[in-house]
Amino acid sequence: MYVKLFQYSSVAGLYIHIPFCKSRCSYCDFHSGVQLTLLDRFEDALCTELTSRVSYLKNDPLETIYFGGGTPSLLSTEHLSAIFESIQSHWDISSCNEITLEANPDDLSEEQLKELSELPINRLSIGIQSFNDNELKLLRRRHTAQQAVDAVKRAQKYFSNISIDLMYGLPEQTISSWENTISEALALNIQHVSAYHLTYEEGTLLERKRREGRILPVLEEESVTMYRLLQRKLKEKGIEQYEISNFAIPGFHSRHNSSYWEGIRYLGIGPSAHSFDGESRQWNIANTLQYITGIEQGTPHFEKEVLSETDKYNEMIMISLRTTNGISLERVEKEFGTNTKKELIKQSARFIDAGIMLLEKNRLHLSSEGLFLSDGIITDLMQEQ
Repeated sequence: MYVKLFQYSSVAGLYIHIPFCKSRCSYCDFHSGVQLTLLDRFEDALCTELTSRVSYLKNDPLETIYFGGGTPSLLSTEHLSAIFESIQSHWDISSCNEITLEANPDDLSEEQLKELSELPINRLSIGIQSFNDNELKLLRRRHTAQQAVDAVKRAQKYFSNISIDLMYGLPEQTISSWENTISEALALNIQHVSAYHLTYEEGTLLERKRREGRILPVLEEESVTMYRLLQRKLKEKGIEQYEISNFAIPGFHSRHNSSYWEGIRYLGIGPSAHSFDGESRQWNIANTLQYITGIEQGTPHFEKEVLSETDKYNEMIMISLRTTNGISLERVEKEFGTNTKKELIKQSARFIDAGIMLLEKNRLHLSSEGLFLSDGIITDLMQEQ
C-alpha cells in the first residue's frame, strides 16, 4: 500500500538503539561497544530520554517499536521490562502492530525466547548473515551455521513473525555458497528476509584487510549474479521484494522500516539514534558514555538539521526509489510543482530507455535490473544544493 511521502501521519514509530555487543563484527560500522558494565546506567539514561522527549511525536500514537543495535538481545528481561514500563507510561502501545527486537542466534536460548515472548515483542530480526561457517568466521560472527538454524527453529515455537539478515558479495564467497545460504534460509519458512551487499566501511577490519591486499572484493558481475539469484529464488517461493534489500511474504513487510521510506514521523532514543518530525532531523551523539553522562547531567548531546525544500525533494527521491512502489509523479507535482515533475521525467528518460527504470500509472520505479544500480540512479536524479 502506498503512503504519501512527507505528509504528517496520524501514526509514528519509535526506534531504540542498544549499542552493546559481546564482540565487534569485521564489517560493522554501526555505533556499538563492548562496555557491558554500562548497561544499568544506560537503561536509566534511556528511560530518562524517553520521558523528556514524549512531545516530539506530537501525541501521535505509536504503530511500531524497533530495538536495534548493537545487539539488543544482550539485554536482560529486567532491562527490557524497565524500558517497556517507561514506554507504556507515556504511550498506549496497544495500537502497535509491530514490536521488533534484533537478536543474535547465540543469544536465543529456549529460556530467553520464552521470556522475550512474555514481553510485548511480537517480531524477531535475527542476524544470521550466512549459513557457511567459513564466511561466518570471516565476518567474526559468534555463531555457526547450525547454531543459526537451531536458533530460528527454537524461535518459531514462540514467534510467528521472524526476519533474518543475510549478506552477499563477501570475499571468497561463491555463487554456489550463496545459493546454499538462500536455500537454507528458505527451508526455515521464515516470513521476511533482509539481504545486504557487503560494503567496506572506513575503520572496519574488513576494510583494512582490503586496503592491505589481504582480501579481494568480489567482481561486480558476480555481485549482480548473486543479487539476481536472490530475487529469483525468493520470488519462486512467494517472497516478494518490496525494497532494494527487503523481501517478505504478503502481509509481513517490515512496517517500521517502511515508515522510514514513507516519510512517517519517528523518534529515535539512545546513542547515535536519529529522529524525524516531518520538517527536521535530529540525531544523538555516537558515544555511549557521553550519551549517558549528558542525560544524567541534564545536557543531552545531539545535533539537528532543518530540512530545506531541496533536502525534502532529494530525500523523496532517495527513499522512494529504494522501494518497488517508486515515485508518485502526482505527489512530486503537488509538493514541488509542475516544472519539477517535468524535469524529473526528463532526467529519467535515459534510464527508461535503458530499461532500468519504468514509467507506469504516473509512477517512476526501478526495474528489477535497475534496483541493483539504484545508488547511481538516485544520485543522478537528486537536485544540487
